[in-house]
Amino acid sequence: MRVCYFVSEYPAVSHTFIRREIAELERNDITVLRVSLRRNDRNLIDAADLSEKNRTRYILDGNITKLLSAFVKALRRRPRALAKAGLAAVKMMRRSSRPPLFHLAYLAEALVLAQWATEQDVRHIHAHFGTNGAEVAMLCHHLTGIPYSFTVHGPDEFDRPEYLGLPEKVKHAAFVCAVSSFTGSQICRWIPLKEWPKIKLVRCGLDADFLIHRPSSIVSKSQLVTVGRLSEQKGQLVLLGALAVLAREGIPFKMTIAGDGPLRPEIEHRIRELGLEDYVELTGWLTNSQVRARLQGARAVILPSFAEGLPVVLMEALALGRPVVTTYVAGIPELVTDKACGWLVPAGSVEHLAHAIKQCLNAPDALIKTMGATGRKRVLEQHDIAKECRKLADLFRGQTDAQPAFEAQPHIDQAEPADEPVSGRVPLPAASREAKQGNVVTFPSPYSIVEKR
Repeated sequence: MRVCYFVSEYPAVSHTFIRREIAELERNDITVLRVSLRRNDRNLIDAADLSEKNRTRYILDGNITKLLSAFVKALRRRPRALAKAGLAAVKMMRRSSRPPLFHLAYLAEALVLAQWATEQDVRHIHAHFGTNGAEVAMLCHHLTGIPYSFTVHGPDEFDRPEYLGLPEKVKHAAFVCAVSSFTGSQICRWIPLKEWPKIKLVRCGLDADFLIHRPSSIVSKSQLVTVGRLSEQKGQLVLLGALAVLAREGIPFKMTIAGDGPLRPEIEHRIRELGLEDYVELTGWLTNSQVRARLQGARAVILPSFAEGLPVVLMEALALGRPVVTTYVAGIPELVTDKACGWLVPAGSVEHLAHAIKQCLNAPDALIKTMGATGRKRVLEQHDIAKECRKLADLFRGQTDAQPAFEAQPHIDQAEPADEPVSGRVPLPAASREAKQGNVVTFPSPYSIVEKR
């Protein structure tokens, strides 16, 4: 089966999870056509990303004739479908926060995508993120009849769903993937009850690079790390405030901030202003192997986000046996249990964050290892890329019958020995091994919940 993955910008440093997903789907006999709206050559440093760039087709590559040619072909071969897609684009303009010209541009991009998808005999189109990429996929569906789906990560979709036309995108989609229960609940807020069964819980997963490595027995006394785009929603400025508190109290630590983004000048200024030059290192973007090495060498990973879906870096840290200090927002508490595999603090609180980091630095090494083991167990259970992509592959093939009702993940209070992966694969629980299909979790109708009371 051939599937088209459409992403506005691919590959990208912050989209490693998409690359992992594509690679695993191809191991499930799904051929993936990679299509991106535009190139991103600025920050690509990882060899795997550079390889993906050579395998990706780009709609906006300076050749405007392809847009005109796609329009002419659609007008000649399928005028009714073109009119239908045009009306859909006009409908998306009505409440949009973007000018009408943007939606006409999405229609033009969808025309090119439709031409490529038809030529390549694509049977399904999948977009990541519920923003403009999902709209292009929807318009392509109107042009070709090829079914589409998209994955919602958040938090962008949560901030302005009514202006993104999220209900319309869900209405025409074959299904919609949510990366956490919280994400699914936010989609359900904006769509009719009858559309709820379309929401499928398919978590982001980690591959063998993280799952087969046993945690290091050596625990750093003072090294901390945070990884992510330097932006307001990641809370790095609050982190610097908390670190300043620790520095004033004479607590020894070293913080590595890995990543880059629009907030970097302000972060650099704030580091100087707070006198943290000897405590904080800004590395810029790192390769996957460099990130993994930094995580392994840290005592804990700190992520004081204001808004999230479910950050992949938390999965990576816990998979490597490192506890985390993070905020109880969005889907994070579905993975991180306070005092079991890390510390959860209120978003935006310098005081609480400083206190949690201090507890982490002062905790016995044995406790840090126990927390890491608990976190690793949770990741092995919830975020194995092989298991999650089997669900996704079954959805692409239309194997969605007899889906189990939604069930919350069990609460884990203490570390227990986890089954370790063999040959890069994490064994599934017995119930999962016995299941005949992909175990895709579907969000139920509230009526079905009432009936079970």
